[in-house]
Amino acid sequence: MKQGWEMKTIGDVCKSASSNISQNKLANDEGIYPIFGASGLIKNVSFYHRDKPYLSIVKDGSGVGRVTKMEAFTSVIGTLQYLLPNEDIDLDYLNYTLMSVDFKKYVAGAAIPHIYFKDYKNEPFLWMPLKEQQRIVSILDEAFTAIDKAKANTEQNLKNAKELFESELQRVFSEKNDGWDEKRLGDITLKIGSGATPKGGNASYKTEGISLIRSMNVHDLKFKKKNLAFIDDIQGRALKNVTIEEGDVLLNITGASVARCCLIPKEIIPARVNQHVSIIRPKNEILNSRFLNFLLTSKFYKDQLLLTGDQGATRQAITKVQLENFFICFPKTIKEQQNIVSKLDALREQTKKLEAFYTQKLQDLEELKKSVLQKAFSGEF
Repeated sequence: MKQGWEMKTIGDVCKSASSNISQNKLANDEGIYPIFGASGLIKNVSFYHRDKPYLSIVKDGSGVGRVTKMEAFTSVIGTLQYLLPNEDIDLDYLNYTLMSVDFKKYVAGAAIPHIYFKDYKNEPFLWMPLKEQQRIVSILDEAFTAIDKAKANTEQNLKNAKELFESELQRVFSEKNDGWDEKRLGDITLKIGSGATPKGGNASYKTEGISLIRSMNVHDLKFKKKNLAFIDDIQGRALKNVTIEEGDVLLNITGASVARCCLIPKEIIPARVNQHVSIIRPKNEILNSRFLNFLLTSKFYKDQLLLTGDQGATRQAITKVQLENFFICFPKTIKEQQNIVSKLDALREQTKKLEAFYTQKLQDLEELKKSVLQKAFSGEF
């Protein structure tokens, strides 16, 4: 360790202060001074708690342990705490140091997680004279600015990769093509229908048996097995009118996820659906299931489905009759439908690879930040 450097604790270099402000008491308070919660700015009020810059830390609930540098003439509500540096500590140096602390090890409470200053105040802290602190802050500022710029570029590339496939879906299904038919879903399907929740609800579900598909399992072009419910043979027979077959298209017809759409995976069968999911079973000689899945997932048709749905105060719903009377355009031949599916599959695979690459790059950049911080506070700078 360099001369003049020494190990201290967080409690040696700063103190904590609590806020007694409850968010629900701010409704009628208006002013010019910002007040913040765990999710960011709440509003401007007529008062402030701190007239100098400081750090805030989330001490209760979601985001517990997150540290943020705050401006003067601001306040935080009671789910956060003030961290106030001593005179011999640079605020930015303290901020960077706390970024490298794993606050998870200090979390207590199961339902509502929280941390206490008395527990983490003994966390080791590398102290040095102010000029040295400011030198390290300058190095970290430059490094983090470069990393954040790389992250912003990567996030934009990730967004572009996701939009590439979506824009192609929009193009394919929004253009009026010669030689395509336009028909009601009811005329080109063998079945359209939803099921029900077994008597007893969640308490009646089994750990294995016949799959019961709910809206949480149905995502655009993706079936999620997480939270898949199971029912026994007796319950399955009661829902035999919604027995799923290979090639069925699943569509959410109620709630916040209305119009999400995917194909049934073979390994989930035997299966049934509850009242929030509709089975759409195309006539195989007329309409390819995978083509229909892509079509209903496209923004062009999804927007039409959402307009079809009944608008309520808290939820949307699409009825069986509305689905049966829903018009779609599609190539007259199965071969042409399959050609479109093959092209979309190839593009989707390409964009998924790009998304995976950019997602990994974002993770690598976050790890780089941690590595830079570790070097800074182990005395390597």
